[in-house]
Amino acid sequence: MPGLNLSSSNNVIVMQHDTASCFLSFTAPFLRRHEASSNIVLAHALKRVDAQTALSGFEFMSESDVYARLSSTDLDSYTPRPSNSAFWLTVWSQSSPSCPPTLDLVLACVDWTLGDYPIFLWTPNRVSATSSAWLAPRIAELTAHLNRCVPPERVFSVFGLTSLVKAFARAWTNLTGFPVEPEPFYAALFSQCTADTFRESDAALPEGHSLRKATPADVEPVALLCKEFADDSIFFPLSIERARVEARELISKGLVWVYDASGDITTICAVTRNSHRVSAITKVYTTPRWRRRGCAEYLVREVTAQLLFNVGKDSVVLYVGHENSAQRVYDRVGFAGLCGKDKPDVVEDSLELGFVGADRGHW
Repeated sequence: MPGLNLSSSNNVIVMQHDTASCFLSFTAPFLRRHEASSNIVLAHALKRVDAQTALSGFEFMSESDVYARLSSTDLDSYTPRPSNSAFWLTVWSQSSPSCPPTLDLVLACVDWTLGDYPIFLWTPNRVSATSSAWLAPRIAELTAHLNRCVPPERVFSVFGLTSLVKAFARAWTNLTGFPVEPEPFYAALFSQCTADTFRESDAALPEGHSLRKATPADVEPVALLCKEFADDSIFFPLSIERARVEARELISKGLVWVYDASGDITTICAVTRNSHRVSAITKVYTTPRWRRRGCAEYLVREVTAQLLFNVGKDSVVLYVGHENSAQRVYDRVGFAGLCGKDKPDVVEDSLELGFVGADRGHW
């Protein structure tokens, strides 16, 4: 089967998918069922297939289609191989020959205009992922396969559900000798807003201010805000030249909104991961001289409302740092489980850990 490699051990099967279409042909029904939590791996895969294929090829695929595809795949015919481009690994397990395999883990190794992304991990089995007995053999197979696909320098960080990331980091360090960075790159909560949780506001915009999509005329101010946002992150700084590349890409694809204060662009809100029913807010930033004036809340509420009520998304998702004061903004807009409030099942604890000596990418 073109673009596919497999290896198996102890009823755990690792599959290597060298194209987004191949990856989605095995995982689309499972990703759709968990479309919010799988946003990163699903949206990045969809970006790499054409719109017609994404709509017609995967939207109506069922789990039985996947099982039929799996049953026709000869595990003995494939071996892991190095990969220099984007690829995905999936981990499956099978309790008995009479039972269909279950999808346990997904790993995405992808890149974009500004370089390599972190390794992204996802599981549909959040409860099982808290059990080391369940997780350890699967992570062992996954890291062993990944180590045959890429040099360890490619794995500069790993991001996903906290339990997955910690298990992966331990196994990867033991396997490659690349130690974990002393401080996490990112510790965050995954949250979502729906039409039911969204909160309106009666506050009117100041006279002369507007909320709108960025235009090509906004490249310079958007680039400056992208650079300031990256500089704030410490681990992934951007030069102004690379920030201009990012700004042009976001604007040309209609993925960034701005708060325009009478011609002064104070705030950006980027939405760069989209699937059929879910969109993700991936960057919100206000320049320091305009903070504490409500710019971010105005803009995030507007963008979230547009996505939910005009575009018709079921939910808007985002990640926010555990100590980030922006939690208050997102909470007031209607994102769940923030500011110490009870956390519904959709809210996940997420972590990014870096590795010393690897070649730093950007996201």
